[in-house]
Amino acid sequence: MFVELLTPDKTLFSGEAEVITLPGVNGSFQLMENHAPMIANLKSGSIEIKDKQETQTFDIKSGLVEVLKNKVVVLV
Repeated sequence: MFVELLTPDKTLFSGEAEVITLPGVNGSFQLMENHAPMIANLKSGSIEIKDKQETQTFDIKSGLVEVLKNKVVVLV
């Protein structure tokens, strides 16, 4: 799935990922390919983006995630 991690100033990540772990307001959750469409609020914590080669971690204070047609947009 294609993932974009965006701030008001810059793009922190843009590329393919296999699994994304996000700190939801009701608890941590993961997104994988072909996930159902959704929008969720995020709380302070860490986002982990895993591809075939590596895992990248980004600390956030809050945000919003939208999932639609194998594209994930995270606004933090």
